[in-house]
Amino acid sequence: MSEQNNSVADAALAALKALQKEIQETVLDTRESVDEYRIRFLSRKQGQVTALLKRIPEVAAEHRKQFGQEINAAKSLVESRIEQASSSFSGDATSGPELDFTLPGREVAEGSLHPITHALRLITKVFESYGFAVAEGPEAEDDWHNFSALNFPPDHPARDMQDTFFIEPPESDHGGILLRTHTSGVQIRVMENQKPPIRVIAPGRVYRNEAISYKSYCLFHQVEGLYVDEGVTMADLKQIIHAFARTLFGEDVKMRFRPSFFPFTEPSAEVDIWWKDDALPDGGRWMEIMGCGMVDPNVLEGVGIDSEKYTGYAFGMGIERIAMLRYGIDDIRILYENDIRFLEQFS
Repeated sequence: MSEQNNSVADAALAALKALQKEIQETVLDTRESVDEYRIRFLSRKQGQVTALLKRIPEVAAEHRKQFGQEINAAKSLVESRIEQASSSFSGDATSGPELDFTLPGREVAEGSLHPITHALRLITKVFESYGFAVAEGPEAEDDWHNFSALNFPPDHPARDMQDTFFIEPPESDHGGILLRTHTSGVQIRVMENQKPPIRVIAPGRVYRNEAISYKSYCLFHQVEGLYVDEGVTMADLKQIIHAFARTLFGEDVKMRFRPSFFPFTEPSAEVDIWWKDDALPDGGRWMEIMGCGMVDPNVLEGVGIDSEKYTGYAFGMGIERIAMLRYGIDDIRILYENDIRFLEQFS
């Protein structure tokens, strides 16, 4: 057995001497030869120095230290020769590829804003021009700001688990923590901390536990608006929404208000615009763009605002819906796929 070990050790020593000779005699006269030299000797997978390091256990114990030192010396020599050869090429301008400075430059691809961002910025600009400030709030909201303060009774269907993503259940110590289902909670926070007159919009991302389809998604973006002051009427609400619709859909836009119900407004309405489509028998159809109404007195009283003195209106719309109408998109899912072919259209 000892004779076999000696034979293996002798082979390893012979390989080391041959390696040392090859390291010394290899000519490094081009950049390509330096790269090949580095790979041949120092590569982790096929480097010859690396291979010899793995053979140290084959050498007799009394010779391993010296064998290892000689391998390290060989490795240092390889690195030294590479450094010397590389430095000799550093000033050689003719060794690199020739450059034709008369050729036109490469076209740099431009990024673009997402259509949701386009729509949000336009909506924000419209309402800011009418004196609305922008307010923001947390996406993880408590039950009070998301439901109770907005006049949602305890048994309202919107509180059901199948509609809302709860982080902590309603019976928890904090009374329920959830991913907000609308940005109306921001309005409550503003009214809690600011006295009328109040004129704000609250844009942001909201979450609903809904089946994903071409017209619905588990998350989307909203812009909600609130105006509270003395003498605010339904006529004021209609005027601001009409001004908004004209800006986004043209001066000749046709609108209608349909009676509806929301827990936090009374009276409430949904707003439709007439969407022209020559393929339809009537030449178009009515498309809903938002819900709105006068702020319910219970909501005002809940945040300490005298409902006998102050009135207000509120409205809310989905930014995705506005973007889809404005840009002719018929599937909400494409807004979240980040397909570069789709996004390039908005450069």
